[in-house]
Amino acid sequence: MVIPAGKFKATCLQLMDRVKHTGEEIVITKHGQPVARLVPVDKPATPHSTFGLLSEQTAIYGDIIASTGKRWDADE
Repeated sequence: MVIPAGKFKATCLQLMDRVKHTGEEIVITKHGQPVARLVPVDKPATPHSTFGLLSEQTAIYGDIIASTGKRWDADE
């Protein structure tokens, strides 16, 4: 759907509801030229926890708890 900016301004809230429910994209024009698009959000905005943020990007190789056999300065 293509809509002039003046009509968009007058019906903005209704158009936002329409996009939310139908998934339809709306192109907003000014003097006949496209200037913006109103599109649905892919996912609802929810606060994210930082816990486990990198869990899918981390790999553990071997035993991370066992001693390496080397002395550390902190051991003395």
